[in-house]
Amino acid sequence: MSILDRLISQLALEQVDEMRYVGRSTDIFLSGRVFGGQVLGQALMAANYTTPDDRFAHSMHAYFVRAADASLPIEYVVENIRDGGSFSVRRVSASQQGKFIFTLSCSYQTIESGLEHQVMMPAAPAPEDCVLEQDIQQELVEKIGVTKWNARLKRERPLEVRLVHPELQLELGHHEPKTMYWIRTNGVMPDDQRLHQGMLAYVSDFYLMSTALLPHARRHFDPDMQMASLDHAQWFHRPINMNEWVLYVAESTSAQAARGLVHGTFFNQAGELISSAAQEGLMRQRIIK
Repeated sequence: MSILDRLISQLALEQVDEMRYVGRSTDIFLSGRVFGGQVLGQALMAANYTTPDDRFAHSMHAYFVRAADASLPIEYVVENIRDGGSFSVRRVSASQQGKFIFTLSCSYQTIESGLEHQVMMPAAPAPEDCVLEQDIQQELVEKIGVTKWNARLKRERPLEVRLVHPELQLELGHHEPKTMYWIRTNGVMPDDQRLHQGMLAYVSDFYLMSTALLPHARRHFDPDMQMASLDHAQWFHRPINMNEWVLYVAESTSAQAARGLVHGTFFNQAGELISSAAQEGLMRQRIIK
């Protein structure tokens, strides 16, 4: 089984009964905690399983309540809030060992045509002209001596990520809080739009909060920084194909009260806006004695 197939099977979940599912975790950051994007993707897939086949998610709103233990299964319970003429609403609660860790509300709609407009895709070099994230991270490890990253960097990855602005990772400074990445799967996913939405939800949690640190000359792994996703909203505008390059644009509009707000937009190579996201996260500077 390829590394991509393992991630797909992780998102697919195990069904326990009609409205209850169980997910397994991979400790991708070797921290003992579950990556928030995994919970987003799994919860969305749990809701997907309970909705009519002709309806697709158009928005999701989530809160991270507790950190999840990567060594324990996660239980997802779906509640059918409403099935209307063209919209459906689901609520998903996630827990570990009886403790509530996460909640998601998700709305679905039948496919309709209507008026259209969108923001323009920003100019960016072709993905083939951008450097691999792993190469930049290896250079960063050698530069600042974060040896605990070595095991992570040697892992095969289910996603290929290329940086439009690699200097933002390499050089600390008071940078504009905006960055861009090209992302696609490292392999071929099945032609299942709900699965591609789940994969994009997984991806969307990767770079939002690190963008909020760019003006402050800090990195998310600095020992005095406490970083955590607090909530996450995402909207799906057009069909998604994660087998092809997606440009992920992240921009932070505010930081205050030990929290940062970041917006994400996702474009396909045709310049179509396929999804938008917003996340507020904890960015607390701790005093280390």
